[in-house]
Amino acid sequence: MSDLHPTATPTATDPGYSVDSRLTRFAPPPADVAAVVAAPVAPQPITAGNAADLLAPTGTPVAPRSAPPLGFGEGLRALLGSIGITLAPGAAERARLDSESHLRRDEDAIRRATWPRAVSILVANPKGGAGKTPIALLLGGALASVRGGSVCVVEVSDDPGALTLRSEGAPMAGLGQLVTDVATIRSAGQLAGYTAPQTSFASVIGTVGTRPPLTRDDVVSVARTIDEYYSVRVMDSGNQISSSAFAGALETADALVIPVLNAGDSVIEAIAFLDRLRSNGGASAELAARAVILRLSDGRREDPRVTDRLDRILEGAGAAHIFDIPFDDHIAERGQLTLGQLNRDTYRVLAAAAAAVVGTLGGVRAES
Repeated sequence: MSDLHPTATPTATDPGYSVDSRLTRFAPPPADVAAVVAAPVAPQPITAGNAADLLAPTGTPVAPRSAPPLGFGEGLRALLGSIGITLAPGAAERARLDSESHLRRDEDAIRRATWPRAVSILVANPKGGAGKTPIALLLGGALASVRGGSVCVVEVSDDPGALTLRSEGAPMAGLGQLVTDVATIRSAGQLAGYTAPQTSFASVIGTVGTRPPLTRDDVVSVARTIDEYYSVRVMDSGNQISSSAFAGALETADALVIPVLNAGDSVIEAIAFLDRLRSNGGASAELAARAVILRLSDGRREDPRVTDRLDRILEGAGAAHIFDIPFDDHIAERGQLTLGQLNRDTYRVLAAAAAAVVGTLGGVRAES
């Protein structure tokens, strides 16, 4: 496993970019823990059926892994430098400087990306509580913050979700009203009346009050209208992938992001979802091949043996990229999310993931 950003890591737009070169992982568990009975090597490719076989009962759980603390040597070096004393940066500071360098490269890749039309990112996992809404908000927020706006995060679940609750602001109208009025929208100003502007410069369209269940036609018509006025649409989906609304979301998606918790059930359902997309063939299979998996930690105690087996399962899932989002108190609070309140380490990985998603959109073609 590599650190957050290995030396000479290519950006999402580099020809040699691959999951192996950008796979983000925390430090491995201590040797005495790692030596505990190792799981058998999983067959390739990993499917929902054989993935479950890798998750065996484990012993006493241990505390979650965390990234090593970063140093503060830069300020001390600057102070000593002012009086003529040169002090080389330590290992922790070099790691931080490297991370900041890669962050600038990731943000540059996000900022420079252009497409011949509006593009759409579907955030999906059939498992409830896997982090779909936080990831949709924060990924959309990261894209909007770097690109200066023109990103809309929209709820596409058949029943009302938590998007409005987790986003900033208290909008007067939302998705239900937009579905009713969508044929009357003629300007960006009109559409803005159904959004909640975020401090990240993203716009959010969630449910305000109550609304009927979304249908495929609702999602498609709202998506078309949003795409007239925003360059990036991020869709926060529900848990029922057989629903009419999800069919509409899948139909209008150009990229796929799958959030998972560091837990067996969350990962297994994600693998089953990828299997289903591949079996559908066509555009669905292409989405699965370009999928970006984001693994979150919710702060619960974790057994490193289970984590190791999940590593094996995810790496054999056939996704294009996998990233670990560090535990972040702001996300775990389950309240309104503000991009600027994230820990710096969290934002770095989120930006790297956003750059990877942007990279998967490089082949988007203009509509005929």
